[in-house]
Amino acid sequence: MYYIGIDLGGTNIACGIVDVNGKLLLKKSCKTGADRPVEDIMTDMAKLVEEVIAESGFPKEKIAFLGVAAPGIANSDSGVIEYSCNLPSFLKFNIVEDLKKRTGIARIGLENDANCAAKGEAEAGAAKGCKSSVFITLGTGVGGGVILDGKVFHGFNFAGAELGHVVIESDGVPCSCGRKGCWESYSSATALCRMTEEEMNQNPESLMWQVVREGKGYVNGRTAFDAMRMGDESAKKVLEKFTRYLAIGITNMVNIFQPEILSVGGGISAEGETLLAPVREILEREQYSRNCEKKTVLKKAELGNDAGIIGAALLWR
Repeated sequence: MYYIGIDLGGTNIACGIVDVNGKLLLKKSCKTGADRPVEDIMTDMAKLVEEVIAESGFPKEKIAFLGVAAPGIANSDSGVIEYSCNLPSFLKFNIVEDLKKRTGIARIGLENDANCAAKGEAEAGAAKGCKSSVFITLGTGVGGGVILDGKVFHGFNFAGAELGHVVIESDGVPCSCGRKGCWESYSSATALCRMTEEEMNQNPESLMWQVVREGKGYVNGRTAFDAMRMGDESAKKVLEKFTRYLAIGITNMVNIFQPEILSVGGGISAEGETLLAPVREILEREQYSRNCEKKTVLKKAELGNDAGIIGAALLWR
């Protein structure tokens, strides 16, 4: 049997077929057009499902399950996307029932996109074989998902595990959620770009200016890392600050959940140990379980942008 996963995002819709081991066999995508009516978006979503089935060559009766990873509050019991700031037309929309009618697939599930990514890493990625794990993604914000005893934790109202919205700096930088000092305001790729630009404006001689000129012409998540490797002290200062905030949040997650694995994904995670080694040093020193024989392993996530698709497809487990 085979399983389909859909990762419904504010920018793109990705759809893929996965085997029983979590291997992604085929993937297709299209633009979401998030400002369009929900009917138009659903039409494209169903079309993607039909296309991946057709291109795979598998008969439809071999598709045992279709899972959807959606941003916002995704009610797994009812199949309703209750709210998503990135997909306003999906307010209180029953995506499961709609897809059943459009695709003819009987078993369809729904889960929050970050939770699906955590599920993917737990089933087929960095935390494979672990009963408890936490996944963090560093992107526009800080997203995350929690797997406890092999199950996705989403809270009684399906709004749980909003890990990026724990406050780590009292009365700090305003966050889009309405609070101040949220972790995502200090450890996201957006936050790293803000810190980089602030430091560049204070230091006109910084090599970060050269990196920008010779690169894409604007600051991104790699700017400070590239300049740091060139020996730039201003870049080192930025990354020391960023690392400290990232470590505070990760240590909080470890102290709360004590997962076997905490994996870090998102574009910045491409830096690998350059990013994680200094975070691990702080974690080792500050985690409450520092004297325990068994401690959380911090590592890079493995599935990249496919984690949501794979996790959604494997929600049947």
